[in-house]
Amino acid sequence: MADSIKLVLAEDEAALGQIIKESLETRNFEVILCDNGEKAFEAYNSQSPEILVLDVMMPKKDGFTLAKEIRAIDDTIPIIFLTAKSQTADVVEGFSIGGNDYLKKPFSMEELIVRIHNLISRTQVQKTSKILEIGNYTFNFPKQNLQFKNEEVLQLTHREAHLLFHLIKNKNRVLDRSLILNKLWGTDDFFSARSMDVFISKLRKKLRKDESVQIINVRGFGYKLIV
Repeated sequence: MADSIKLVLAEDEAALGQIIKESLETRNFEVILCDNGEKAFEAYNSQSPEILVLDVMMPKKDGFTLAKEIRAIDDTIPIIFLTAKSQTADVVEGFSIGGNDYLKKPFSMEELIVRIHNLISRTQVQKTSKILEIGNYTFNFPKQNLQFKNEEVLQLTHREAHLLFHLIKNKNRVLDRSLILNKLWGTDDFFSARSMDVFISKLRKKLRKDESVQIINVRGFGYKLIV
């Protein structure tokens, strides 16, 4: 049997959430069901799902707000919105903040499953182009890990992986500090800047086995990955 697909489902209507969960689990999905946006964000961070299915109207944190927060640190995970809303403006907003697909309630489970598989397949194709070489390191951005030659694979956090990805894409050029803070942290204030410095230090330690790879601080501007 093929590996199961791990999915976070955020749906505050208990009966509907349970029906969707049970239906997906009969189709080889591992479903983490959350009844509000805050729990869904915690599940995203702790469970490393492959796809998110988010109800738009939820307590504590709605689906659109949740998607914005996730897109600030992860621009690859597929997101499907579920909603009873039918206005065009809502559909447009869903796509504009990073949603990949949109299903209006009521919907058939067959349609949801087909859309999930289509997004997973499309994402897997896109991810194959994001395995990158940095000196003697191999960086697998989709799996968020780093490997030196044939040694042990180091797992990165979401933010470490995205920060390293942007450094590599701009290697041997300065990565603008304010730009990357706003993209990954959502703000360029003092506390976020200090947080980024900590992440840079962690990446330096993980890259220290190859002396040809360095992350240098360009004072007043940002960071530069030299390879």
